Amino acid sequence: MKAAVYRKYGAPDVLQVEDVERPAPRDDQVLVRVRAAALNPLDSHLMRGRPPIFRLMTGIPNPKTGRPGVDVAGTVEAVGTRVTEFKPGDDVFGTCEGACAEFVVTLEKTLVPKPDNITHEGAAAAPVAALTSLQGLRDRAKLRRGQSVLIHGAAGGCGTFAVQIGKWLGAEVTGVCGTHNVELIRSLGADHVIDYTHEDFTKLNRKYDVIFDLVSDRSMRECFHVLTHNGIVVGAGILGRPLSMGAVLSRPLEALALKPFSGKRFSMFVSSVKKADLVTIGELLRAGEIRSVIDRRYPLDQTAEALRYLEQKHARGKVVITTE
Repeated sequence: MKAAVYRKYGAPDVLQVEDVERPAPRDDQVLVRVRAAALNPLDSHLMRGRPPIFRLMTGIPNPKTGRPGVDVAGTVEAVGTRVTEFKPGDDVFGTCEGACAEFVVTLEKTLVPKPDNITHEGAAAAPVAALTSLQGLRDRAKLRRGQSVLIHGAAGGCGTFAVQIGKWLGAEVTGVCGTHNVELIRSLGADHVIDYTHEDFTKLNRKYDVIFDLVSDRSMRECFHVLTHNGIVVGAGILGRPLSMGAVLSRPLEALALKPFSGKRFSMFVSSVKKADLVTIGELLRAGEIRSVIDRRYPLDQTAEALRYLEQKHARGKVVITTE
């Protein structure tokens, strides 16, 4: 089978599509014929080995695995002896390792049935971005009906889901994006849209109960200025700064210094794969409460070019890899 592989750290040029052995499922695994996969910024960070502390997990001096892609949608090809939920022929979506390939194996608990009314591409675009939005807003921020939330980075892969999930949770949603994405964010249900090329959300006379920050290019002092009393900034993105340990740690340290004087909070957040939450995402997709926004589609043999585009940080929604 063909799979996207990199054997050293670096720019997208290190990635090649190669013939590799097709995996076989263990007792608790499912073999999936991949129909579509989606890329995330983390794929680029791991490929480049940035920040260097990542390499303690991925391998020194070269990566152990080197297979991009976590989001996947496809058709079950075979199942292990202990798998009870799925059978060959079932359409599924969820998460795995090395999704940019013709076949992958993954645990049964990381997959859920694909809604019949959603394409494989639309399903593949959802898992990580929608999980981050759901868990970040519902669980970490405790966003409630009637509250206000600002989505900073509303037009990205995660931001497009965050706008919709914020509305589903009953909040008043404000999205921050560039001029060419204003109508898109309105179409996703945002009550207000701030065009950052014309207005600075930290200088407007508005307050928010929650700031869901997917860009991390503003100081905590600036963000706290537009929070309500006891408000919270949930940081789920570090793309607005050079990717280093200093950049990762600077915001929580600043928030800690400010907390005694403001009572406002900052929380760094990383999503986790939970079966129940994947089920919820599937139900929301099926019901039309949320939809995937796909910017570009690339065939498997152009995965390097897809990563190169993603690294420009201007993707409008998700970047999807197709295998058919």
